[in-house]
Amino acid sequence: MTLELNEFQQGALAVPEDFDLFLGGGRGGGKSYALALLALRHVEQYGQRARVLYIRRSYKGLADFEQVCRDVFGMVYGTDARYNASEHLWRFPNGAIMELGQLESQADYAKYQGRSFTLLMVDEAGQFPDPSLLDLLRSNMRGPKDIPIRMVMAANPGGPGHHWLAHRYALRAPAWTVFHEPRSKREWIYAPSTFSGNRFIDREQYRDQLEAACPDDPELLRAWVDGDWAVNRGAYFASVLDEKRNMVEAWGSIPEGWKTYLAHDWGSSAPSATYICAVSPGGREGTVAGRYYPRNSIVLVDELATHKTGNLTAGLGWTVPETAENIAALCRKWKIPAQGVADDACFAKAGHAAGSIADEFRQCGVRFIPARKADRMTGWNRMRKLLANAGKPDVAGLYVSSECRYWWGTVPYLPRDAKKIEDLDSSAPDHAADATRYGCLRIQIATSINLGFAA
Repeated sequence: MTLELNEFQQGALAVPEDFDLFLGGGRGGGKSYALALLALRHVEQYGQRARVLYIRRSYKGLADFEQVCRDVFGMVYGTDARYNASEHLWRFPNGAIMELGQLESQADYAKYQGRSFTLLMVDEAGQFPDPSLLDLLRSNMRGPKDIPIRMVMAANPGGPGHHWLAHRYALRAPAWTVFHEPRSKREWIYAPSTFSGNRFIDREQYRDQLEAACPDDPELLRAWVDGDWAVNRGAYFASVLDEKRNMVEAWGSIPEGWKTYLAHDWGSSAPSATYICAVSPGGREGTVAGRYYPRNSIVLVDELATHKTGNLTAGLGWTVPETAENIAALCRKWKIPAQGVADDACFAKAGHAAGSIADEFRQCGVRFIPARKADRMTGWNRMRKLLANAGKPDVAGLYVSSECRYWWGTVPYLPRDAKKIEDLDSSAPDHAADATRYGCLRIQIATSINLGFAA
């Protein structure tokens, strides 16, 4: 029986095995079928020495691919290829093995530690909010000299991992061209697909279903339909955030008459994010570098984001004193008091010998009061409203300096929560967004009672 392939699948199979592959198009392009075909070819070429590992973030996500494999392998091997559903393991008549596995946490990695695979395939990679576990899994890629080890990843734009996938693969080079990816030290090819190029599905009906799935999120629809990683990522803030309106050039100093405070989201293993918030007094003093900011507009002037280079979700492991020292240095640079608002959790006494994280900060000269963030939606709605109002001449808006690189590298990409569409997906790198939310909630205190700090 002849296997029929669409043009995208033919292109993916035509890429030499010496190159790793990122199958990163829109939905419905045939990526899962392409993964099964790539696995099939590897199994046929290398026989009993082939060891294939297919990874999803959860076991629940394996079900669809199991059926794809049954269809593809069944056409080639009939009943000679056997699948053990309890072990999620395919055994092929030539001795090759393919395992369907799950990887969600460091504990899950223990299942693979010390084992070797010649082909590593990651499906729905956008469900991984950061690449650390997948990077770790590369250490399992080993094989004989005459078998090229290879990693193949598949993802749609718009998920929690959009930011790192776009940065590493989709926006690194034009489609179907070789590029060097420094983290893996490998040559890669980005192979995009869209449902419009998949002649094996009812394309008109499929588009109708995509449109019905996101009626109020045109950016997400565009990402799914066009496979465009450069759109505003089907993001939570897509309809209210526009770089042309919200981004401002770097300031050299805080203008006279503007009140300031810090907005902080604590993290150690995860990044912490701290922003200098400047509040416009309106009137004559509200104009900076020829741009007018209505009264109570907030400008995020600068940031301190403690993330590892090249990884926006991993913190530097700084202690409170280390973080406080750097926050104090940032405040000295801008000649402002080291005081502001922080996540309410910083004020919990349990488990902290010094009283609380906020108490430790105070001992180091950085003074925070609780953001009193209430429910998340109150904060998000206020932040979204301020973002949407930016650029209007008579209402307060939220503006962010181009110097806030962590903010611009994460916030525009943050996706909606798939189960609670009005909320933000908290598995994504939301530290800058959380700090901003706290700052937006506390503007009334900042402008009316100077943050309420005791003398």
